[in-house]
Amino acid sequence: MSLPGIPFLDLVTPHVELEQELTAVFQKALHTAGFIGGPMVENFEKAFATFCGTEHAVGVGSGTDALRFALMAAGVCPGDVVVTVPNTFIATTEAISQAGALPEFVDIDERTYNMDPEKLREYLETQCAISADGRLVSKRSNRPVRAIVPVHLYGQMADMDLILELADHFNLIVVEDACQAHGAQYFSRKQNRWLAAGSVGKAAAFSFYPGKNLGACGEAGAVTTNDPALAAQVRMIRDHGQAKKYYHNVEGYNGRLDAIQAGLLHVKLQHLAKWNEQRRERAAEYNRLFENVENPVATPYEPAWSRAVYHLYVVRVDDREGLIAFLKNEGIGTGIHYPIPLHLQTAYRALNYLPGDLPKTEQAAAQIVSLPMFPTLSPEQQASVVHQVRHFLEAKTKTGLLDAVRLEPAGRTS
Repeated sequence: MSLPGIPFLDLVTPHVELEQELTAVFQKALHTAGFIGGPMVENFEKAFATFCGTEHAVGVGSGTDALRFALMAAGVCPGDVVVTVPNTFIATTEAISQAGALPEFVDIDERTYNMDPEKLREYLETQCAISADGRLVSKRSNRPVRAIVPVHLYGQMADMDLILELADHFNLIVVEDACQAHGAQYFSRKQNRWLAAGSVGKAAAFSFYPGKNLGACGEAGAVTTNDPALAAQVRMIRDHGQAKKYYHNVEGYNGRLDAIQAGLLHVKLQHLAKWNEQRRERAAEYNRLFENVENPVATPYEPAWSRAVYHLYVVRVDDREGLIAFLKNEGIGTGIHYPIPLHLQTAYRALNYLPGDLPKTEQAAAQIVSLPMFPTLSPEQQASVVHQVRHFLEAKTKTGLLDAVRLEPAGRTS
């Protein structure tokens, strides 16, 4: 019943459809020798800032650069603590560490997979103390807490009103990790209006890795902000700390956005709203199809205050590894985002977190699986995916061991 070769992601079709426009960008760069900076970068920055509803967007080399530079420009200093979640890609914490800070974690909301504001409140009120000089200090590390990085995971924003309220109360900086949330929206009850990802915190980081809703043909990223001083600081940091050529105000990085990538992104940005709407339609169709599945499949939860853009469509099942192996045998691609929470990664063993410290994250990490999701996914393909998921669950229920399907476990993907 499955259709042959349903990929997890289709990066070929949109590029073939836009081939002439994308090729024209490369030709323009060849004819003008405009490879670094210049009009293509500036034009994309202006367009992306408008898309996000911010005053400024600064193109950089990657999403990791974007978050690292945003934290540095926002005032995070070596020795500070930055609070985030462990249910994210390691780039989030790499950016924190490479800014000289220390990541500390709070658990997620088990429905949205994003930062749980109540767990953040608990951390700030019970795991921190006010020092003699008035600073908030982590009891865990005895370091000052400086910033919060909520991650808008899978294309859905975190509950920002509550996070910002806590940040204001404790005098903390909020930098959004919006690397998976291009075009996602959040209804602020406090402001009584919809806000775009990237426009809510002091600054935000976006990744344009090829698989993102807005993806480059290589590495790229951007910082968005309404703070002109912060934007100017990011521009210096990305370009060796230069205020102007050969005048270095700070020691910076080589983190510039290539002009060709900026031009390609500018072409694709014009189609992003349509692509995001197609993703929302595909998610709605999955939800409809899964309503008829008797066995338990936890589909994505989208609160009334959220307009998600479904970078990923993530479900939860008890036997995740078995389902992945079964679907692979049927030619259906899947992913796991993410199989090992960051607080339990070998790279962060020195942080001394233990299994059980963040139970909602750990439970989700053992059960989540990402199903095929891209704008051109067809209803027939979706019906085939859901049919095979149902078949797996029914067979497992009947046999207990799924005797009819003997497969080697599929390799994990990140």
